[in-house]
Amino acid sequence: MKGSCCVIPAKRRRGRMKRVPVGVIDNVDASHEGIKTVELINHCDFSDSSDVCVSIITWNMNGQVRYEDVRKLVGKEWKYELVVIGLQEVPRRNVSDLLENALIESHVLLGKAVMQSLQLYVFGLKNSELYIRELKVDKQGVGGCGGLIRRKKGGVAIRINYKGIHMLFISCHLSAHAHNVEERNSELRHISQSLFSKSWNPYAKPPQVTVWLGDLNYRLEGINTFPARNLIHRNLHRLLTSKDQLLQEAERGQVFNGYYEGTLSFKPTYKYDVGTSEYDTSDKVRVPAWTDRILYKVEDKDKIDATLHLYESIEGIHSSDHKPVKAHLCLTLNKS
Repeated sequence: MKGSCCVIPAKRRRGRMKRVPVGVIDNVDASHEGIKTVELINHCDFSDSSDVCVSIITWNMNGQVRYEDVRKLVGKEWKYELVVIGLQEVPRRNVSDLLENALIESHVLLGKAVMQSLQLYVFGLKNSELYIRELKVDKQGVGGCGGLIRRKKGGVAIRINYKGIHMLFISCHLSAHAHNVEERNSELRHISQSLFSKSWNPYAKPPQVTVWLGDLNYRLEGINTFPARNLIHRNLHRLLTSKDQLLQEAERGQVFNGYYEGTLSFKPTYKYDVGTSEYDTSDKVRVPAWTDRILYKVEDKDKIDATLHLYESIEGIHSSDHKPVKAHLCLTLNKS
């Protein structure tokens, strides 16, 4: 899932600037770096050493919600300057109100992007509005019939200039099923090329930090469900990362070239029996997979340092067939 609406000027053709997306797939002559796995730096004291600490959460809600789960989802986030929450398969109930109520003591809603069941929220500490220079939202659907059952596929995005750091957050929900790898790759490209395209300025600087989160729906390839579950049961699920389609596609240079992701030390987040922490016991007995991911990219590492302090699933939420995933990312502007 590379990139975003990050764009760079291309050569003039017939007097017009051609829009070239960066990120999902970089330029043809770019080296293939794939997704870079980063080890966590566990301690963050929320000191002045970081300019912005962001809590990032993604969750496929499976069309249902309980307020207790929303409370667990946001946890005790009062120290984070920004809380970014991407939700998929959101029920018709007003989840925005539940989130605002859960964060009411410390945060206010700065912006949201909504496309039916696909939603993205950015909350900031009270009075954080003073640090916003720009905040824009956009959305882009993919596929044809997903919206008919209100389970929309595509991407929603929020672009924000906060404390002088240009950030872009994209929450997406891609096509399901293990065999649809190329379809997911294509959807990522389409979302990346289409977001903010109507207001694209060829001379504008690309986001300094881009974060993709959501139910990317990439599965495990080349292993059956019971061998996979056996490894998970023995806490050897790290051995399954070599089977992960997303990492494989990034290695091929198809998506997310040069993006970073924390180590997949938590168990695969899909598919669970609703109400339990047991993997799918239906007739399909689906192979568990890390469908729910958070990835980030820094465009100019000389100007911004990004430190990942947390990357984990939230095991204690049982109302969906997915487990939420949370990351803690701290950004620092280099003043020199």
